[in-house]
Amino acid sequence: MPVISPPRLEQRPPRPYAAIRASVAMSEIPALLPPLSGEVLAWLAAHGEAPDGPEMWRYLVIDMAAKLTIEVGFPVAKVLPGDDRVVTGSLPGGTYAVTSFHGHPQGLMRATAEFLQWADAAGVTWDKHAEGQGEAWRSRIEWYLNAEFPDMDSWDTELAFLTR
Repeated sequence: MPVISPPRLEQRPPRPYAAIRASVAMSEIPALLPPLSGEVLAWLAAHGEAPDGPEMWRYLVIDMAAKLTIEVGFPVAKVLPGDDRVVTGSLPGGTYAVTSFHGHPQGLMRATAEFLQWADAAGVTWDKHAEGQGEAWRSRIEWYLNAEFPDMDSWDTELAFLTR
């Protein structure tokens, strides 16, 4: 049975990262996004670097009826120069609302809905704005804390969304 932890607010510093950005429909996510993490790992290795933490997916624009713009990557120890395929920079520092989800990633949609409901009830304001028919988020991250486990039902995913 999937489990979501009690949400909390916490301060986080800026964090350098490297990722590949993709614009995908919801139905394309399972096929197109997971392979990108291996591509980022190979890029880091080719540049003599290694991840400085777990895999992350950063949701930049969410338009459920059309496309989502998502970055798949890893935190790194320092800001690196990107290229035409890999984007680099720093995740913004600030106050994040954070919760953890234990279970198969297919349950993340429900977990995220519960998290957003908690935020509404708690009066949390997200750092986002309207963009087209969707929403552009300054920092909305899924951290895949143990994605190397073969049993996806035992994965732990942290949701960390920047507040205003």
